Amino acid sequence: MRYRLGVDVGGTFTDVLLLEETSGTTFRAKTPSTPADQSIGVMNGVTKVCAEAGIDFAEVGQVLHGTTVATNAILQNKGAKVGLVTTDGFRQVLQIARSFVPGGLAGWIIWPKPEPLAKLEDTVEVVGRLAADGSEVTALDEGQARAALSSLSGAGIEALTISLINSYANDAHEKQVAAWAAEELPGVPVSISSHVLPEMREYERTLTTVANSYVQPEVARYVRNLDATLRDKGIEAPLSILRSDGGLVQSAKAAEDPVSLLLSGPAGGVTGAVWFAEQAGFADFLTFDMGGTSTDVALVLNGEPRIGRETKVGDLAVRATSVDVRTVGAGGGSIAHVPELTKALRVGPQSAGADPGPAAYGSGGTEPTVTDANVVLGYLPSELAGGEVSLDVDAARRAVATVADAMGLESPEVAAAGIVDIVNENMFGALRLVSVQQGFDPRDFALVSFGGAGPLHANALGRLTGSWPVIVPPSPGVLCAYGDATTCLRDESARTMIRAFSETTDDELRTALDELAESAAARLAAEGVPADQQTAKYQVDLRYHGQGFEIPVDLDPKVLAGGEVLAGLGEAFDAEHQRLFSFLLKNEREVINLRVTVSGPRPEVAWKELPEGGSDASDALTDTSEVWMDGAHVSAGIYDRSKLSAGNVVTGPAVITEMDSTTLVLSGHAATVHTSGSLLIRPV
Repeated sequence: MRYRLGVDVGGTFTDVLLLEETSGTTFRAKTPSTPADQSIGVMNGVTKVCAEAGIDFAEVGQVLHGTTVATNAILQNKGAKVGLVTTDGFRQVLQIARSFVPGGLAGWIIWPKPEPLAKLEDTVEVVGRLAADGSEVTALDEGQARAALSSLSGAGIEALTISLINSYANDAHEKQVAAWAAEELPGVPVSISSHVLPEMREYERTLTTVANSYVQPEVARYVRNLDATLRDKGIEAPLSILRSDGGLVQSAKAAEDPVSLLLSGPAGGVTGAVWFAEQAGFADFLTFDMGGTSTDVALVLNGEPRIGRETKVGDLAVRATSVDVRTVGAGGGSIAHVPELTKALRVGPQSAGADPGPAAYGSGGTEPTVTDANVVLGYLPSELAGGEVSLDVDAARRAVATVADAMGLESPEVAAAGIVDIVNENMFGALRLVSVQQGFDPRDFALVSFGGAGPLHANALGRLTGSWPVIVPPSPGVLCAYGDATTCLRDESARTMIRAFSETTDDELRTALDELAESAAARLAAEGVPADQQTAKYQVDLRYHGQGFEIPVDLDPKVLAGGEVLAGLGEAFDAEHQRLFSFLLKNEREVINLRVTVSGPRPEVAWKELPEGGSDASDALTDTSEVWMDGAHVSAGIYDRSKLSAGNVVTGPAVITEMDSTTLVLSGHAATVHTSGSLLIRPV
């Protein structure tokens, strides 16, 4: 038997899933995350799940990992001290940045401009210049360059970025400076922009490469430690890390290009959602991943997650391919508070996290959280994570009562219902960002809910969005780990090619795209994926002449092989422009960037089919309990999900429990069990 081990580290819990490929049998573990050293929580989960499965560590064939190490380094400002090398005259490229201020008309008054990841005093210039076509205008001055690099040696820099003007067109100067840096700054990891982001726009290219340097030492250290710990335990299987675009990359490559991992965690959930929605027969859906600290949402169209060219983490926005995920500070640990000035209830973005956690965890937390509100309402059982966490109902009531007292409400239940309503509206706003704001009607999509807290709020989100059915996959609390275990290796090549349609030809585009595909395919082959098992996807960034932004357009491989490439791209671009902005221009179209993503085969993983059991779900009914719903106490059935069969119908109000999550079915709704194990919730 062959086992795949999926690991996902969240802000509150670390999820581990052991998957036997042939039978589809799974074993799950959920342990508290250890922010100081994530590998401790990972190994606790791995040890627990292997013991449950009764297998030796040596039987694990692959380890697939979604990590938040790079994300946390950005959010917590705990990255490396970065030195930056620019072309003479461009030393302040990060300080000048782009002229954008978020917020309203007077947003600049209250907006604190983020500090650049590479300080001005740690930035040096080198003499030498390339033209936009890659030709050399001024040769590099070796003496001056070495002196500039040497000046950084006493600054204590821990990583170096080299980003020279127009290097996307010719990387010769950057490679030469990198060679000198290896001699002048031995042992300091170097990132060059022509490797990290070989595309036009010097600010975005520099910022993305600096971000890569900023997180590189931390990611490399974590990957190295985890790899060594796994081997010490007897797990010789290769370690692969999930990229932000939902593909896998071997750990050594991940340590070199960690900027591609900034959304590694959320991407795993979307990948897992695709796998289970496919089994249930749905190709168009929204994903809703609610954990302890935040909620991530995305949109999947025709079975493919929408991929964006910008990755946002906190105040940082870099040019890196990622699943188009939007994140809000709304999770089970989000803290509810009532500002003295307004007396208006607020929920999040502050979170109780894993330590001390919600008051109900009994670990010292006293502030009211979303989890505490769900406990007060009767929606959560007395134990979570298969008995790993016991809930203190009295502590939760005391915490939520502080909100009731501050607002003059008659009971903790009313305050708790208000907390849940507000957090639901916050998450509804995020779902609108990936649907309505992108030109999609959420009523045309299903809603796949997962994460430890997601299924508790999924039915309410379905009611707000009109997205039916609401799909709750099996093991929703560890679905991100499931996504890690069921995706494939992936690599990408890109280049800038600025051409008006009238200035290029189909053959020129084919040649350029084929070269990019060959480059990515060669790297994937080096990671052990045979050429005959690789598939390529082609994407071109287009714009109208005079526009200051581009729109990515997918190119059908069949059109590339023998059709009219420019005509096909033009039609696809016009359709996307019309959908996004509701108008077209007569200006000539321009090709800006070319991009090819090459993927290995998806693993052939079986899924367990549930036996048919008819509509009667009474065999899974374990108890009844009083819950607060629609402004009053009502009786709800408590169901054990492991005892449900295909075809069973659970009518709300009801609470469906399992090891890693709890699903709430509201009054007027019913959950039908699909043969794949997913719950499909619809209005009655």
